[in-house]
Amino acid sequence: MKWPDHGGQPEQLKQLFNIDDDEMKTIDLSANLNPLGPPAWLKEKLSDLYETISRYPDPTYSSSKASLAAFEGIPEDNLLLTNGGAEAIFLAAKYFEHGQALIVHPTFLEYERACNHYHVKTEDVYYDQETGFQLPLRLIEEKLNHTDVLFLCRPNNPSGTVVKEDDIRSLLEAGKQTETFIVVDEAFVDFLPSTYPSLSTLLPAYPNLIVLRSLTKMYTIPGLRVGYMMADKDIIASLQAEQLPWSINALAHELVPSLVEDTDFVRHTTSWLNEQWQNISQTLASLDFYVSPSEVNFYLLQDQRQPTRTEELFQFLLQHGIVTRHTHNFKGLNGKFLRVAIKAQPENEHLLAILRKWRNES
Repeated sequence: MKWPDHGGQPEQLKQLFNIDDDEMKTIDLSANLNPLGPPAWLKEKLSDLYETISRYPDPTYSSSKASLAAFEGIPEDNLLLTNGGAEAIFLAAKYFEHGQALIVHPTFLEYERACNHYHVKTEDVYYDQETGFQLPLRLIEEKLNHTDVLFLCRPNNPSGTVVKEDDIRSLLEAGKQTETFIVVDEAFVDFLPSTYPSLSTLLPAYPNLIVLRSLTKMYTIPGLRVGYMMADKDIIASLQAEQLPWSINALAHELVPSLVEDTDFVRHTTSWLNEQWQNISQTLASLDFYVSPSEVNFYLLQDQRQPTRTEELFQFLLQHGIVTRHTHNFKGLNGKFLRVAIKAQPENEHLLAILRKWRNES
């Protein structure tokens, strides 16, 4: 079966499973975007910016870079604006062209894809599922001697788990000795509680750290493509020379300052998300479903009583109008789990109701 490579494709899945009910309303829990976004002010702001589409954007993106650098508390020459998180990933892989990478799975597919594109050889290691997707720190450190770059996703997609800052520091220290760089993709970091400090504070002490960020997920703007990367100024200068001219469109560039200023929206989202997650995780546990110890807006789900029936569960949910994310193309998961996004409360409650139905019928 040809499974879709990414989430957010309900019509393709309905065709795949021969579901021809065009009137069936679907709830898409396969795309892990902020269910509360975009911010209410964004529509009017985009209208105000309409005329910018008739002009080339500032090729240096000075105002958006300045606002992001101020937000992160770093010099502007340590930051590069990118066309979403995807361009940041591919630029990072470009920096290690023809080198050797280590990727910790299961994780976002684009790291391996970007490495393949730039002829970076990859070696795989795996999170320990038995301990809640803990990082195999010692195993990674043993492999750094022959590794140019380690790719980490923090919080990790698809598990929603977070590598401890102490472990990041240990890897960076070890990487100094082996001349290994650590690329940390923090596309979902905005969903974490404020108790997690930004890794940007580590940049002055660790020139072997590259941090990737995205504004797509928190603000629900995947169509605008806004991301950035933070690293040593020499790395940024090198990658800026590789970046395509006008990689970022005018609307995205003009919106960045307003987005990063809206801290109230982020605080409201994280507070709301915590309430939803408490209810969801407790209910699923009472129904004997495994959920990964996620700290963000998505999680892995598996029926603990019937762990081999995940594909049947996927189809059952789809037949009831709920689209989840399969995990057949996540190395180390191989379809054994579903990734589920947290949405608005009525949608979350509907999911729980259908899972109760599954439990009663199975």
